[in-house]
Amino acid sequence: MNHQARESAACSLEFSYAQTRAYSLELIRGLSAEDCQLQSMADASPLKWHLAHTTWFFETFVLGALASPPAPVDPRYKVLFNSYYIGVGERHLRAERGLLSRPSLDEVLHYRQQVDQQMQRLLGNPQQLAPLADLVTLGLQHEQQHQELMLTDLKHHFSCNPLQPAWRDRTPEQQSAAATARHRQYRAFAGGLCEIGATENGFSYDNEGPRHRVWLEPFQLAERNVSNGDFLAFIADGGYQRPELWLSDGWDWVSQQGVASPLYWQHADQKWQAFTLAGLQPLNHAAPLCHVSLYEADAFARWSGARLPTEAEWEHAAQSAPDLAGLFGEVWQWTNSAYLPYPGYQPAAGAVGEYNGKFMINQMVLRGNSCATPAGHSRNTYRNFFPAATQWQFSGLRLARDS
Repeated sequence: MNHQARESAACSLEFSYAQTRAYSLELIRGLSAEDCQLQSMADASPLKWHLAHTTWFFETFVLGALASPPAPVDPRYKVLFNSYYIGVGERHLRAERGLLSRPSLDEVLHYRQQVDQQMQRLLGNPQQLAPLADLVTLGLQHEQQHQELMLTDLKHHFSCNPLQPAWRDRTPEQQSAAATARHRQYRAFAGGLCEIGATENGFSYDNEGPRHRVWLEPFQLAERNVSNGDFLAFIADGGYQRPELWLSDGWDWVSQQGVASPLYWQHADQKWQAFTLAGLQPLNHAAPLCHVSLYEADAFARWSGARLPTEAEWEHAAQSAPDLAGLFGEVWQWTNSAYLPYPGYQPAAGAVGEYNGKFMINQMVLRGNSCATPAGHSRNTYRNFFPAATQWQFSGLRLARDS
């Protein structure tokens, strides 16, 4: 890369860094320090922790890789804000992040400012930045993931409050509310020998590659995501009480947890309501179904005489027919594919290699993205993954069937 190209790339990265970091702060606008302290379950984290952890990532993996790295802002943060990087050292227990009243929110925001100042000096030096540019890009993608988690976590935190508080009057959920009002139809795909997985053009996580060939039998994929109204019919038909519709683990989960509806749905006075980031709202029948587990998605698919797509079918359809409605911007779509490495997969070297590969067990793949996903953080090859019982993510489904 010549000098001019290097300066252009650095300028672009500097802009992306400022934009991404500013959006994280925009998400907490109007929230109190107490709001940012909440941790309602072990799977969720306080917003304050997200703000600190994403900063720790840049301090640890980018600034720490400099020939003469700056001194840590606070050496104690190395343990407090490490998530799961065993190669970096000790970690504070995930389930106890909500107990960290110190550092305060103000101190965390000051921590962000100090690391941002150090990063800006690096970003303003194209020659010094060049060998670390990929790590900076990874850090920005990582922060975008946490921006979505900030919304999913805050929604769960607030849902536990009897006051049922709202984050904002206008939320990402409302923007996709009428997206599935049309009749559900299917698009046919011939299948055959297809290629899936990321190429070397543009950013992708290591788990999205290598690109490889798969054989697909002819299949059909629904033109839209399943709606709340669709799922109400499943409930009315006793879907949660019919063991023949459920995977064995799913039936155990429903029975033991007493699950009778998607997360955040409430039924009172013969009316359905849903808790949203805008507070408790009447259930919008036309909106995409959200906050269902893989178990619920699979049971609904069986009840519908259909099935969940494989992740290879979903990706092939997305790259062949990008006009399919709701692939992006509504809900993550469950697939029936286990989260496993692609043929030839090799995790990145060092502690950053812990980012994806070590989670390739006991998880299922979701495709697309959701209304809570930051703009630009999506692509056909993206592989999200969660345990089958997960409901708190913005997860829904799109039906498939054999041709």
